[in-house]
Amino acid sequence: MHTQPSSPPKPISDWWRPELVSLPKLTLPRRIFRVFARRMTKLLTFVFLKTAIRGMENFPTRGPALVVINHLGDADVVLLAASVPVMLDGMGKIELSEHWLVGPLFRAYGIIWVHRGKPDRKAVRAVLEGLSQGRFLALAPEGRQSLTGELEEGTEGAAFFALKSGAPIVPVAMTGTENSNVYGHMRRLKRAPVTLTVGKPFYLKEEGNHRKALHEGTKRIMESLADLLPEAYRGKYREE
Repeated sequence: MHTQPSSPPKPISDWWRPELVSLPKLTLPRRIFRVFARRMTKLLTFVFLKTAIRGMENFPTRGPALVVINHLGDADVVLLAASVPVMLDGMGKIELSEHWLVGPLFRAYGIIWVHRGKPDRKAVRAVLEGLSQGRFLALAPEGRQSLTGELEEGTEGAAFFALKSGAPIVPVAMTGTENSNVYGHMRRLKRAPVTLTVGKPFYLKEEGNHRKALHEGTKRIMESLADLLPEAYRGKYREE
């Protein structure tokens, strides 16, 4: 492995709003809004992005599944939602609930709000309940948008959910979705070249020590993303 500079500490939420945390109910108005939102992501992707999609045959058509992604920029969510063949449930930092634009959109769509860097039992229960219902849960195991444009060290949340639920993990890696690339092309009235690559689903099994299983599971998840990315994007998971 190449020696990589250490990343700044992972963010910790200043807010504590557990009353906002739950698995969104799939009411009829929410289902209608989700269909509308998905069509909007397809339109935005067509207008602003020049997309190359690979490996979509690996994406399961039935849940449950944990969809793990690398997180480069604002366009990640749009590209992911527009490209996969299923409706996704997602997770978002609690601070976004008060954002003037993202907050109302995410509330209408229905996501699981999380308090980053803090024990959040309600969020854990919501994710596991969603998986038990056969939903597709999307999350970024890095725990934030990458500060370097490369893979940062993964957090253990995705591995915990996979081990606890037995759901398969579907790695999805994206390139070109950095804000500088997407918004830079938009300012020049050009479409930003981006890629989305789906890897083969896999399972984690807990054998022996739970702490070791979490560590090894997180490593495997991050390496599954690195395997789908060009060398320049692999960060601390870059191999010799």
